[in-house]
Amino acid sequence: MPRAAFAALVALLAGCAGPAASDYAANRPLLDPGAFFLGKTEAWGMFQDRQGRLVKRFAVDMDGERRGDELVLTERFRYSDGSRQLRVWRLKPLGGGRWRGLADDVVGEAAGEAAGNALRWRYTLRLPVDGKEYQVQFDDWMFLQDERTLINRAQMSKFGFRLGEVTLFFRKPEPRP
Repeated sequence: MPRAAFAALVALLAGCAGPAASDYAANRPLLDPGAFFLGKTEAWGMFQDRQGRLVKRFAVDMDGERRGDELVLTERFRYSDGSRQLRVWRLKPLGGGRWRGLADDVVGEAAGEAAGNALRWRYTLRLPVDGKEYQVQFDDWMFLQDERTLINRAQMSKFGFRLGEVTLFFRKPEPRP
């Protein structure tokens, strides 16, 4: 392979690497997923296809509770088409900002990494669509804005091809006096 072609290939692959959670280590406020998702959380979001068209909106009621060394996070989804879905995550801190996540519709384990105000999850989800089930990959980024607000963007892909994007806003209730 000619040197110029090799250099172009290396530059292209380096450009695909994208950010790492550690890039946000200095950002504040600090995101502690085990603390943020403990208790009640509400969320609202949408899925857009690869052209940016809105496909589906949804709301989520979440309850997080500690069970031993895990955080069990129960998510109740209500979609704009009237459908509903339940997902229960079992999240475990592994140290050094790393997390492991398990859920019934996740293939294997979700791998999480937190640093600064950011949390990145990567996982494969079994997604039901029109009576069929597809395995799709998620690259899921969460950013803490303040002590009660978290913004989430997730890229969804299959075989490396972008299928769309999920945008989600989480809000903790006002603390009681």
